Amino acid sequence: MSDGVRLQKYLSQAGIASRREAERLMIEGRVTVDGEIVRELGVRVVPGRHRVVVDGKEVGAATPRWILLNKPPGVLTTRDDPHGGRTIYDVLPEELASLRYVGRLDRDAEGLLLLTNEGDVANALQHPSREVEREYRVEVAGTFGPEAATRLRLGVVLDDGPARARKVEMIEVGPVTSTLAIVLAEGRKREVRRMLSAVGHPVLRLRRIRFGPITLGGLERAAWRDLTAAEIGQLRSAVG
Repeated sequence: MSDGVRLQKYLSQAGIASRREAERLMIEGRVTVDGEIVRELGVRVVPGRHRVVVDGKEVGAATPRWILLNKPPGVLTTRDDPHGGRTIYDVLPEELASLRYVGRLDRDAEGLLLLTNEGDVANALQHPSREVEREYRVEVAGTFGPEAATRLRLGVVLDDGPARARKVEMIEVGPVTSTLAIVLAEGRKREVRRMLSAVGHPVLRLRRIRFGPITLGGLERAAWRDLTAAEIGQLRSAVG
């Protein structure tokens, strides 16, 4: 098998797992090629020539696909909820059920969520070392002033370490609530909410409007669309 693509890359492109996760599947003896268990990480396969099976299920080569979902609030970013909550896969059509989400939005958050079958690129986009920006529109309680904005830019200490906003812009400041734009370069759990609580402004509404080079635009709530070839290229370039 000197030509073709590495088996772990083939599995990643098919949306089975990230390349690292695919290597683990191989090492555990859960992957066969033409009926033979393959644990050697250097093995290559040719799509259409070799029969690849993972855990007894045949894997076909997949065309890379990326979609953008405008996630509505009240929907979980998860595959299944043991408590019966509504998930993003209940919002999306069945044909997209094999796609994996890139990062998360919590139940009450809304806005831009990417899904794909390119596991490696998805993992790279989420890794803190890549510093891929996420931009949010946030409505908070109270009158948000320059002092709070400065604290966020300089950094606040959370229970899992310091966190800093790359950009904070006050859009509308009122006596009861305020609206701002905030840009982060990490994707820690509930990071925006925790940072704003740390400066005394609990979040009332949170909407992601940008992930790296991709923007939400005018996509309606709960609607989705395929990314263009140019947008997919921009995402790949963002992670090298």
